[in-house]
Amino acid sequence: MNLFSQTAIEDIREKQAAWEEKELAAALGSRPEEKPAYETECGIPLKRVYTAADIADIPADELGFPGAYPFTRGAYPTMYRGRPWTIRQVAGFGNPEATNQRYKYMIQTGQTGLSTDFDLPTLLGLDSDDPRAFGEVGRVGVAIDTVDDVDRLFDGIDLEKISVSLTINPSAWVVYAMYVSVAERRGCDLHKLAGTLQADPLKEYVAQKEWIYPVRPAVRLLRDLIMYSARATPKINPISLSGYHLSDVGGNALQEIAFIMAFTIAYCEEVTGAGMDIDDFAPRLSFFFISHQDFFEQICKFRAARRVYAKIMAQRFKARKPESMRLRVHVQTAAMSLTKVEHHNNLMRTAIQALGAVLGGCQSMHTNGLDEAFAIPTEEAMKLAIRTQQIIRDEINVTSVIDPLGGSYFIERLTRDMETEIWKLLDEVDERGGAVKLVEEGWFQQKLADSAYATFQKIDAGEKISVGVNRYVDETSRSAEVHIHPYDEECTQLQIDRLQAARADRDNARVRELLKELAEQARSDDINLLPKTIEAVKAKATLGEICAALRKVWGAYAEPMIV
Repeated sequence: MNLFSQTAIEDIREKQAAWEEKELAAALGSRPEEKPAYETECGIPLKRVYTAADIADIPADELGFPGAYPFTRGAYPTMYRGRPWTIRQVAGFGNPEATNQRYKYMIQTGQTGLSTDFDLPTLLGLDSDDPRAFGEVGRVGVAIDTVDDVDRLFDGIDLEKISVSLTINPSAWVVYAMYVSVAERRGCDLHKLAGTLQADPLKEYVAQKEWIYPVRPAVRLLRDLIMYSARATPKINPISLSGYHLSDVGGNALQEIAFIMAFTIAYCEEVTGAGMDIDDFAPRLSFFFISHQDFFEQICKFRAARRVYAKIMAQRFKARKPESMRLRVHVQTAAMSLTKVEHHNNLMRTAIQALGAVLGGCQSMHTNGLDEAFAIPTEEAMKLAIRTQQIIRDEINVTSVIDPLGGSYFIERLTRDMETEIWKLLDEVDERGGAVKLVEEGWFQQKLADSAYATFQKIDAGEKISVGVNRYVDETSRSAEVHIHPYDEECTQLQIDRLQAARADRDNARVRELLKELAEQARSDDINLLPKTIEAVKAKATLGEICAALRKVWGAYAEPMIV
């Protein structure tokens, strides 16, 4: 980092060599190290000690200052001294009223932003009375069929005063249309609405496996959403590029960042290719990453991601606004690290992962409940998860200094090494034809599957430790009783009854005409589908009907075979 002269660096190297020959050799002779080699979770080799010589090749401007290019040290100049991260615990189960009640409980407990999980039928564009929805209505998220369901979901909540995150992907444009319609119905100023849609289609095909349409029409829908939202709801992030799910299926930290940056490039090319300037929408792009178990690797991952993103925006897309180059990230602690065995250990896992997210500079965070390995978290588990963030924020004084680990020999070296590896993966994606092509071919899927397999091999061999599971096992803890969140068996019938009532009360001829017009527009790549979709939801067209209208035009997605 050019902090030392070349003479000083050579002196450090000579002293380190002498130390290795004397003190270190003597220590290793009497007590060898536990492993012959050490590395991060993603496979970057780790030295036993780092010195100024390890960062001598890193220019000082690569570190920079918070809120300034290349944003290594943080997205904003004051970071948590000016505004703490948003506590955004996700909620969603049963019918809209049940989730609304959970919202209000968490706001009372200290949550500062809302986040919504939707059930599987809603994610897949199916109505609750669709035979394919049987057994899944309201089970892993809230069921949404009509615009009135969205109104019920946010009953008594001022949409102009709280930001709302919607974890919705294939059917994101429909839920957005419903949300905007509810806000208009209530007389809200759309320019005051704040929040985020997940709406990241490519990661669905490679990781989460919830899709409706083939890849290219799905990317077109996202393009329409980005372009419409940038003008109609300028404080809503129309996409949260979701590396979390890539990690959740076994991807390592390098793949999480590199693959999501490849998807970002694809989306930006799609929108700019449709005529919108990068600076007119890039400030509203947001990201969603995991905070996993390798503490320092995760901190450096966030720092490297900010630097890579800033360079992509500035160098590849020629962005001019600093806010177009500023990576803003929501972080969730690692659900896949949670265990059913000795589940109270999950509190400690989550707290450490949350601290890593804070030291890495996140803008909002969800901390997992200690019982999430079993079911949707109980209210008590969610309160403890919120308290975890509040203790980090208010009790231990880690938010007073921005990027407190910045300048550490180890942190800066690992950040640079991770950045280098991320660029290598991005170059490979470009050489192979780009992200959309590789998603269609299954290349990303194969890479993630290979990474997951390598991780499971380490777990089976005992190289990757899970306390209480494959190390320090206490057999008496396996029979511990756990009180889990109950599933509402009445949810399906309630939603079906509401659907039948909505269909009976609406102008069905008008709905059929709007759906026909929407399908016709979908045949032309030049028409934005959001205005017609908003018309349709206001006429009480259901989410399933809208998605089905486009499925008739575009067909369905068939996953490529990987081995």
